[in-house]
Amino acid sequence: MAIQRVVASDAALNLINDLKLRHGELIFHQSGGCCDGSAPMCFAAGEFMLGDADILLGEIGNVPFYMSKSQYEYWKHTQLIIDAIPGNGGMFSLERPSGLRFITRSRLFTDEELSDL
Repeated sequence: MAIQRVVASDAALNLINDLKLRHGELIFHQSGGCCDGSAPMCFAAGEFMLGDADILLGEIGNVPFYMSKSQYEYWKHTQLIIDAIPGNGGMFSLERPSGLRFITRSRLFTDEELSDL
C-alpha cells in the first residue's frame, strides 16, 4: 500500500461526505496560523485561491488537500491525519455550522516510509 502524506479518520470522511452533499465539490487547505490557528480549512471548490506557493499533498474523501510550500518544509516528515471532533470550525471553513470541526493530528514517518516517498 502506498504511503500517503494525508489521510482522514472515518469521522472526517463522514463530515466531508455531508459537506459535499450541501456544497458540491470541495477543497482543503491546511491553515498556517493567524485567525484560525493551524486548522485544516474546507472550502467549496473555487472559493479559495491557490497560488504558486501551494502544493497538493493528496486527497481525502476524493477532495484535494493543499498546504503552502513553506509550511510543508516543517511538516514533510509527518503524515497528516485529518479528524473531525465536536466544536466550532474555523470561521471561514464550511463545517463551522455543523457542530463539528476538522483538526489535524500527525505522526512522524518511519525512515522506511520516508525513503518510499
